[in-house]
Amino acid sequence: MNENNQAANEKIRLLLVDDEENYVNVLANRLNRRGMDTTKTYSGTMALQAMRDKEFDVAVLDLKMEDMDGIEVLKIFKRMDPKMEVIMLTGHGSAAAAQQGIEAGAFDYLMKPCELTALVQKIREAAEKKEK
Repeated sequence: MNENNQAANEKIRLLLVDDEENYVNVLANRLNRRGMDTTKTYSGTMALQAMRDKEFDVAVLDLKMEDMDGIEVLKIFKRMDPKMEVIMLTGHGSAAAAQQGIEAGAFDYLMKPCELTALVQKIREAAEKKEK
């Protein structure tokens, strides 16, 4: 099945969380073109509000944000919706934090900047795991 067929049949409901607004806007547009229904948030606080308003299949969460620590946001996400899968994005200096995230229930992590194809693949894998 190609990406276009999947996009027409069912869109992955994605929550994108990063405090770099330009990055979020560009990435959301690129993910939407690949069959995602992306909700953009620019802080942990905004992401938690979005979780109250809508159900998501997968969240892509930056670990380093101004308002809240990404690990704390992850833990709250998992309490709010234990079935939602979370993929963390982390800088090269944060491998230890990414490991903490895995221990806290994250699906996986990718180093920023990451290849779009690798991110899309991880999102699809996480969404498939949630469905099971």
